[in-house]
Amino acid sequence: MNAQPSQHGGDRAEKSASPPTYPPPSSGLSAVLERNIQTLHQRREREEVEATAEERIADAITRFTGSMTFVYLHLAFFGFWIIANLGWVPGVPRWDPSFVVLAMIASVEAIFLSTFVLISQNRMSEVASKRADLDLQISLLAEHEITKLTALVSSIADHMGVKTDVDSDLDVIKQDVAPEAVLDQIEAKKSSKKPADREP
Repeated sequence: MNAQPSQHGGDRAEKSASPPTYPPPSSGLSAVLERNIQTLHQRREREEVEATAEERIADAITRFTGSMTFVYLHLAFFGFWIIANLGWVPGVPRWDPSFVVLAMIASVEAIFLSTFVLISQNRMSEVASKRADLDLQISLLAEHEITKLTALVSSIADHMGVKTDVDSDLDVIKQDVAPEAVLDQIEAKKSSKKPADREP
């Protein structure tokens, strides 16, 4: 009598033969994107930690003054001040009938608030300048790498005898771009458009 293979043994063989199934990433992003996002997040946290106490205070005040809570508080404060000094609140004496004190408070507050906003803007401008430098360096590096890859592919095509419609443009594409030359050309174009500004 031939021995029949057990059902459990067949199931195990089928499971071992099938390829493993991996669950998709929970965030739907690649590992490189997740790493970049984490790096940028850590960079922002470090910038917040490295900020001085005065800068953090200015940022906090700027965030509060840019909220609707600040608007509601001012509506209540200035509204009560104006109504009371117009004599529309019974039992409340008029302490600023000419609204001179109110105007002085508003002027002093505007001076301080504008200073806090300028401090925050200066800090944000410095951070934005660093990120712009980083973007420029990455763009220049990418342009250099693409130029080298173009030269490599062109050499491979020449070796294999492959001809394409873009062969006439390869000589230009294979040249590295000098960023200072591009900036000089842009500035020259801008200067040529304003001849009247250079006339005495």
